[in-house]
Amino acid sequence: MIDHDARQGIAEVLLRYATGIDRRDWALFRTCFTLDCEADYGTVGVMHGAGAITEWMDQAHAGCGYTMHRITNTVVSPHSDGAAARSYVDAIVLAADNQTGTQVVGYYDDELVNTTDGWKISRRVFTMVHLKVIGDARE
Repeated sequence: MIDHDARQGIAEVLLRYATGIDRRDWALFRTCFTLDCEADYGTVGVMHGAGAITEWMDQAHAGCGYTMHRITNTVVSPHSDGAAARSYVDAIVLAADNQTGTQVVGYYDDELVNTTDGWKISRRVFTMVHLKVIGDARE
């Protein structure tokens, strides 16, 4: 059974993830993952380890303008030695001009473990449901 404290800790790690990206606080972002984690972002690729995920996110967002990562509708359940969570994500990633960019909507399937430093993501699979180009003349 997943108790209230565990649910709160899992919600906080997901909030740190979004905040870390949007503030470009890569030290904060890195705290979201176990050292040996695996993250499958679909067509973007699969990354292994907190360092690799953090480095990729840093590079991917280095030339961006504003970003907004919203994580909602989190459902948490027991899973092996920790918890599983499915969360919806709606991310707006603007280019440096803050006029063009993309909006990506999908969901994360996460496996999390409770460490001495709190809850961390040990495995993530992202499924994209919708991709929209922002500032496209066809809008």
